[in-house]
Amino acid sequence: MHFEDSPQEAAFRAQAKAWLEAHAPRRAKGDEPIGVFSAFLSDDEADLVERARAWQATLVEGGFAGLMWPREYGGRGVGPLELLVFAEEVEAFDVPRGVCDLGIAMMGPTIIAHCTDQQKRRWLPSMLRGEEIWCQLWSEPGAGSDLAGLSTRADYDEAAGEFVLNGQKVWTSGAQYSEWGLGIFRSAVDRPKRRGITCLAVPMDSPGIEIRPLEQMTGGAHFNEVFFTDVRVPAANMLGELHDGWTVARTTMMNERFAASAVGSPTAFMGPLLDLARQTTRGGRAAASDAVLRQRLADVWIRGRICELTSARVRTSLGNGMIPGMEGSILKLVVADLGSDAADLAMDILGPAATTLPSDAASRRWITAYLGAHAMHIGGGTDSIQRNIIGEQVLGLPREPSVDMDLTFRELQNTGRA
Repeated sequence: MHFEDSPQEAAFRAQAKAWLEAHAPRRAKGDEPIGVFSAFLSDDEADLVERARAWQATLVEGGFAGLMWPREYGGRGVGPLELLVFAEEVEAFDVPRGVCDLGIAMMGPTIIAHCTDQQKRRWLPSMLRGEEIWCQLWSEPGAGSDLAGLSTRADYDEAAGEFVLNGQKVWTSGAQYSEWGLGIFRSAVDRPKRRGITCLAVPMDSPGIEIRPLEQMTGGAHFNEVFFTDVRVPAANMLGELHDGWTVARTTMMNERFAASAVGSPTAFMGPLLDLARQTTRGGRAAASDAVLRQRLADVWIRGRICELTSARVRTSLGNGMIPGMEGSILKLVVADLGSDAADLAMDILGPAATTLPSDAASRRWITAYLGAHAMHIGGGTDSIQRNIIGEQVLGLPREPSVDMDLTFRELQNTGRA
């Protein structure tokens, strides 16, 4: 394995660090990101969104926006290693993240892969500059892990040249401040479920769209329900071919899994966790002096180090021009478990204070991280989905029988399987 940067990575890291030092404030000690929703803890969401737009424009000016996008579309044209390096370096700086990133990391590559030149000219520049924010209209109340079972309709009105949308999406991150949504909809019920889906770019201010926030345990409302009632979308907004939206969706999901892994160090929380153990007193002594807690801290540190070594294997494969093997498949699963266990340990360190909302910022951040940790096991594919991928693609175990592959969606509805 390669534990040091290659000359190319080292040069890019030095350039990125120097640029960040010149254009962004460093995070204050104790303000490190420790939870999956740390980017969305601003008391003023409007301020967060405007700062994110401004930061995205700054990235464009510096040449650090859309790092993996081809240069012809405004990107930098570099590879995944440079993206990982930049993700590691930007963690040390107090900049708004997560608002524009979803579209650029997932929708942008999908548009580049499947759209016409006219569509690319319309959507990519404004997305890259942060002028138009995108959300993902994917999951539904009856279609989560089995996404192909979605039922929100897109009926084509040939005379008007428009699709008419009716139904509901759920768990839509950032819908409340997005200008566009990339969605997949049921366009044919007399075809097998994966061959009757169409992908559309939907203006989020269209008449008939209702957005309802979903308040989380953290107190925030990052997720939303989105309802469609006779929403009309021009056929010119279709990505790919009619009824072939599942092919487009697979491109987005592939980019989503990579984006979920490009989040910097998997053990960035260790410093704040150790500080919490040293600074929290229990019975007049530092929590870190408790032998049982020290053992649990050691366990989390060891598992974190294993994650770092696994990440090094992924980076070594990428650096050698290879596609990562099983180590890439297991990383999201084990990092999610590690994050949950670290947050759970923080609650035990805080003791009774964990049942309240303490005034000190460090404790509040850990409580928020604990409440938000469940999302790490869902976003980008649930733990069960990840285990299926590992079992089938890594261990070579047989797939579960798929009895619905040749049935039409209408037949599935009639049998109660849709």
